[in-house]
Amino acid sequence: MRLVVDLNRCQGYAQCAFLAPDVFTMHGDEALLYNPHADERGRDEVERAVAACPVQAILVEADAVDEASGPDREATGGQ
Repeated sequence: MRLVVDLNRCQGYAQCAFLAPDVFTMHGDEALLYNPHADERGRDEVERAVAACPVQAILVEADAVDEASGPDREATGGQ
């Protein structure tokens, strides 16, 4: 999965760092560091972190791999 954080919107509440510490980390009081290509094994934690963000600054996008295995690909025979 691919993560995008709007760092202009982020206010440093750190809910994401608390709920998904393998993906999000606070550096200092307000700077958020994160892994934009989080491992699928942590999807549940990331989804909880996204839902908990008070300013909705985190967006989860599908990777090319996720899109390739989607239902549209199966319906068209992979073409």
